[in-house]
Amino acid sequence: MATRSGAGGAKPKSRKRSPRRSAVAGKRPGPRTKQVFSFGAGRAEGRASMRPLLGGKGANLAEMNRLGVPVPAGFTISTEVCGEFSRRGGRLPPELREQVIKQLSKIERSMGGRFGDAEAPLLLSVRSGARVSMPGMMDTVLNLGLNTSTVEGLAAQTGDPRFAYDSYRRFIQMYGDVVLGIPKEFFEERIRARKAACGVDQDTELDVEALRGLVEEFGGIVKEQTGEEFPERPLDQLWKAIGAVFESWRTPRAVTYRRLEGIPDEWGTAVNVQAMVFGNLGSDSATGVAFTRNPSTGERLFFGEFLPEAQGEDVVAGIRTPQPVRRSDRKPGAPPSLQEFMPGAYRRLVDTAKRLENHYRDMQDLEFTIQRGTLWMLQTRNGKRTGRAAVKIAVDMVREGLIEREEAVSRVEPEQLDQCLHPRLDPDALPPSIGSGLAASPGGASGAIVFTADAAVEAKARGEDVLLLRRETSPDDVHGMDAANGILTALGGMTSHAAVVARGMGRTCITGCSELDIDLERGIARLGEFEFTEGDLLSLDGTQGLVFKGKVPLIAPELGREFGTLLRWADALRRLEVRTNADTPADAEAARRFGARGIGLCRTEHMFFQPDRLLAVRRMIMAESTDEREAALARLLPMQRDDFFGIFRAMRGLPVTVRLLDPPLHEFLPHTDAEVRHLATDLGIPDTELQRKVDALRETNPMLGHRGCRLAITYPEIYAMQVRAIFEAACACAREKIRVRPEVMLPLVAGAEEFKRLRALVEETATAVMKAQGRRIRYQVGTMIEVPRAALTAGPIAQLADFFSFGTNDLTQMTLALSRDDSGRFLGTYTEEGILPDDPFVTLDLDGVGALMRMGVEAGRKARPDLHVGICGEHGGDPRTIRFCEELGFDYVSCSPFRVPAARLAAAQAAIHQKQTGRRKRRR
Repeated sequence: MATRSGAGGAKPKSRKRSPRRSAVAGKRPGPRTKQVFSFGAGRAEGRASMRPLLGGKGANLAEMNRLGVPVPAGFTISTEVCGEFSRRGGRLPPELREQVIKQLSKIERSMGGRFGDAEAPLLLSVRSGARVSMPGMMDTVLNLGLNTSTVEGLAAQTGDPRFAYDSYRRFIQMYGDVVLGIPKEFFEERIRARKAACGVDQDTELDVEALRGLVEEFGGIVKEQTGEEFPERPLDQLWKAIGAVFESWRTPRAVTYRRLEGIPDEWGTAVNVQAMVFGNLGSDSATGVAFTRNPSTGERLFFGEFLPEAQGEDVVAGIRTPQPVRRSDRKPGAPPSLQEFMPGAYRRLVDTAKRLENHYRDMQDLEFTIQRGTLWMLQTRNGKRTGRAAVKIAVDMVREGLIEREEAVSRVEPEQLDQCLHPRLDPDALPPSIGSGLAASPGGASGAIVFTADAAVEAKARGEDVLLLRRETSPDDVHGMDAANGILTALGGMTSHAAVVARGMGRTCITGCSELDIDLERGIARLGEFEFTEGDLLSLDGTQGLVFKGKVPLIAPELGREFGTLLRWADALRRLEVRTNADTPADAEAARRFGARGIGLCRTEHMFFQPDRLLAVRRMIMAESTDEREAALARLLPMQRDDFFGIFRAMRGLPVTVRLLDPPLHEFLPHTDAEVRHLATDLGIPDTELQRKVDALRETNPMLGHRGCRLAITYPEIYAMQVRAIFEAACACAREKIRVRPEVMLPLVAGAEEFKRLRALVEETATAVMKAQGRRIRYQVGTMIEVPRAALTAGPIAQLADFFSFGTNDLTQMTLALSRDDSGRFLGTYTEEGILPDDPFVTLDLDGVGALMRMGVEAGRKARPDLHVGICGEHGGDPRTIRFCEELGFDYVSCSPFRVPAARLAAAQAAIHQKQTGRRKRRR
């Protein structure tokens, strides 16, 4: 039977390599290096801790053998061979063959058959197995070893010719797709035609003669497409299948998935060769997938699906809608559950599941086959789960005594907390549902429908919200699933490809919506009595499995008790303070609710863009003298003061870092002729005069031009007004017994002299305000380190500054000579080709920007040991950047309000990692 990792699902029609040039690296196995590791009959040469070498699947197959769990015998070819395969241009190392043949004899002794023997044939599965789960992204071949002789032997051995020929047609179809690169649709067309000719609806209803006919037709397809007969020699089949599975590590879909999930290319995949056991061997056989806890909600309920008379790819590919494992999950009128259908096998499965969860101390995703009443386990792995489930499982397992709090905090990915904050459909605005399916991944999503993955990507690029509708998804759809807000499929179950991948991505998903019928040729979808075309609006409730017509409003999610519990544990473990980037009282209040301990970046220019203030700002820019400019600034002063008062009050004594005006002035001026005419009328000046001013302010490279602290050097009255507004607001709060901690931040400083002059301006203005108000406010003055020169000359600046805040957005732009606004046109090529490991505006460039940060912190604290250091760019919410900030001894990170919970968790994980790293260093 196939396992879900790499089993089933559509494959690309082209077998071309990924465009990414970086091949799999790693240790090169030499002639005497062990490359193949056996397992079976309760013994194994590997174990769970060997995941980097054996991949997750191989390591866990070995571990289950050691535990005495029934596992078909087999062997694992190591991930090191994947690296060698890549370096050799897609050729297997010659020394591997001898080791493989030796291990084959072990499988034969353990399982009782002989590979390629016409009387007692042993059949094999060949499956991938990376060190982390990549569901459906790589390839699998099942029933390997069948040919015109062994198929008759299998029929005689089992007494079931129909089963033998069903397995043979499956093998030719899968081998043709995976190894020979023949589009699977060629085979599917013949199956549909054969069913129509026989007057049946299901594959399982085809009799032995129909299957014999399909085998002949499939052989003809192979000859027609490749010019050669289907290979008869089992060893040739095996060798080519091993190569094809290694090659699948480099396919575009696998590369895309690794990029989305942050999986390094150099890890490679192992290949697992295992004796076949058959879930399609009669009515007392079945195959299925199960979870020891619900992967959507985290509830401690055994959960799974199965299909009688089927092989593993049938469950995950969505070809047939599976049946539930537990009786309580069966809907009225539906086929029986496994608990009812095979009660003995069900009890053994539940006992095995409990044993494996207790051993691994985590929720397990299990794959099993029942062959003539005997249970065989084909895989166990830590199951993918939604963010909500991850939090609940981690907290529950602490309460159950399985794990400690530190491990619970380490297990939940920060991105999974983001999923918990996803909105849901407003229950008060729901129209009648027009369809339903399985609630595969929770949350609410609305958008325009599209029918292909490419269309979803194109729509997202246009800024549109979309829902991807498919009959069933395949690994080739992963880029479209990532682009879509939600996924709706007509087929598939809770463990199908769509369900598993959507849960991992945090996308709303409904599978098995039987009312959905998609006609790709006509570009329409039918849901019951309704007909839709691309661009029509639908809404999905992935928590209830319901579909609604039109766009339903979304509301904020309700966070469970476990969410708060996990974050309290994280706060007790972390050292880094987590602040927020907030420009309004509403943002500040939201961030406080999410646990922010201050504002690390309040961008004052965002306040100026409000319509009721923009005219006053433009009057200030148009001023021809200092007096005119100060008059215009006087109109802005009360507006700024009110803004700061609201933010200070919302933060109630927590630090608020206010960045003074940063962007160039031309950003506030009109750009089109019509806008110029309209503004000239408002200002009461001729169009030509306004256009002259606009032209005079225009710069060739404004991001490196007259902006930030340079504005204040030229027009000090601008910063003086802002500082006055800050301290008048602070004094007003003080009168109301509201404690305030203002921190004034000067942007774009490149050297100590700039900072010295502007700090004097801040102190002079602040002193004057406090004297006039009769109040004393404690405050700090610092700078953003966003110019490379500032990092290089951090020592002299630190002698004058109270704090540094690294503005990594601009620091990245200036260090890599990349424009955030324009580089999107080519950065994708750079990451796909492996020139850059990641988008440097998403994940910090540790080698370049990180090196400047390290230099800045070390020089700054050498000059001033009590220097407070933080980060306030978008990187402040990125877990890898947070770990780097912990390593450098930063005091805080700052991010957008909705990323605060994830940053709190990431900061705790960074502290745990730093502690563990320290322990390892001490041991050495």
